[in-house]
Amino acid sequence: MARETLIGQHVHESGVLALKTFIQNMPKAELHVHLEGTLEPEHIFELARRNSVALEYKSPEKIIEAYDFTDLPSFLKIYYAAMNVLREEQDFYEITYKYFEKAATNNVVYVEPFFDPQAHTHRGIKFSTVVDGIHRAQREAEANLGIRSNLIMCFLRDLSAESAMEHLEISAPFRDKLIGVGLDSDEKDNPPSKFSQVFRKARSHGLKLTMHCDVNQQDIVSHMWECLNNIDVDRIDRGINSLEDDAMCREISERGLGLTVCPVSNQFIVQSLTASEIRSMLEKGMKATINSDDPAYFRAYINDNFTAVQEAGNLTREEIVQLARNAFEIAWIDDSEKRGYLQDLANYVSGAVDRKP
Repeated sequence: MARETLIGQHVHESGVLALKTFIQNMPKAELHVHLEGTLEPEHIFELARRNSVALEYKSPEKIIEAYDFTDLPSFLKIYYAAMNVLREEQDFYEITYKYFEKAATNNVVYVEPFFDPQAHTHRGIKFSTVVDGIHRAQREAEANLGIRSNLIMCFLRDLSAESAMEHLEISAPFRDKLIGVGLDSDEKDNPPSKFSQVFRKARSHGLKLTMHCDVNQQDIVSHMWECLNNIDVDRIDRGINSLEDDAMCREISERGLGLTVCPVSNQFIVQSLTASEIRSMLEKGMKATINSDDPAYFRAYINDNFTAVQEAGNLTREEIVQLARNAFEIAWIDDSEKRGYLQDLANYVSGAVDRKP
């Protein structure tokens, strides 16, 4: 679906556009979604059969029953185990294209997805197998669905800095397929400064920089200061705990740094959608955005996240629009593209407000 076709697709209920419908039809950018986290249970079974991978669970339903996460480590244990079914280029193509198809139904028009190459290369999967499959899906999604995307390579912070540097070097022939690098996985005892040299070198190669600062992790505020002062990131993933430090909030706001918040995954990990925190970010002029993170595991894509946080925090339509606008403003695209997407959003909002039933 081309982004132009989204304009004016509004459904009125009793003469007034319902906020839920407004959210569903609003054009969006998604800046925090892990492609490996879009692997749906049914697809896990399909790939396991195709690639002769033994599974612990007897059915997709049993997999979903196991999605009883209480913290980040309990989530990561299941998350990494499921990746074993990903073996061939076609597998990486399929998870990526299936995500884009779902994103299109959520009126997502631009995406900056993450992928974790180390989680695959350590299993003997070639880097090229992963990237080529993903890139093919990106090209087809743009042609068939009208969804533009730029790929972010994440390093696993619970592995060594040497491994991260090795993968930065491995990625060199594929540099034209990457927009930036990130840092994810278990944050405990793995501060941003551990990867300073890797990110410095990535910057020298023209790549954008972001890092996960997951909710309520050990030493999280000091980690965020490292992101700002040591790494000099272009963006922060999640970042809710910045609200614990007024000076940090001012710094983030003054730099215009984006924060990619994931409400439903927050609910699983810290038992809160962090809706009030998201509103506080907006009130402080911080560029918070809404994203789905690992939607297959948390059973919520981006519209579900927007709707859940709106209902929990009683966010106004203006606040919802600001969250969507922030995502386009902090996206790693050129100014002309930003203006196009922002104009589409403005046209949508104007049509939703002005159109008569």
